[in-house]
Amino acid sequence: MKHHLKQIAILGMLPLLLLIHACNSDDPDERAIRDREKILEYLEENDLDYYELESGVFIVIEEEGIGSNPSENSTVRMSYQGYLLNGEIFDSATNVNIFLPNTVRGFRKGVVEFKRGGKGIILIPSALGYGTTGTGTVPRNSVLIFHVEIIDFT
Repeated sequence: MKHHLKQIAILGMLPLLLLIHACNSDDPDERAIRDREKILEYLEENDLDYYELESGVFIVIEEEGIGSNPSENSTVRMSYQGYLLNGEIFDSATNVNIFLPNTVRGFRKGVVEFKRGGKGIILIPSALGYGTTGTGTVPRNSVLIFHVEIIDFT
């Protein structure tokens, strides 16, 4: 009888264990859904107007800028601040030249949405950032947020 009750207790916990596993899973599709939900929640909490790229990167244009847009192969002179959803800053620079091919994919996809003099925010799902490994002070599976100002590009 005790063995039978133990089996019932374990089976009763199965849905909870599956939910815990799913929340900790590195399944790319599950991670993409969770990241998108986190980004949308952030945008709503901060009352931001945005659009979503096909890649899953979200863009907030604060200042339109003028002229053309850089390409993903451009060197962009810019100022930026990168931080996590919890507000922790992990990187920043002022008036620096950045060769976009040397950046994470989500950053490249986002920066090309801005013109000279443009300012705004790029929100990057973890798969297009530092993914399941993280880097430095950026934990694995982190959504990245960048405030950017495009000064010029070549």
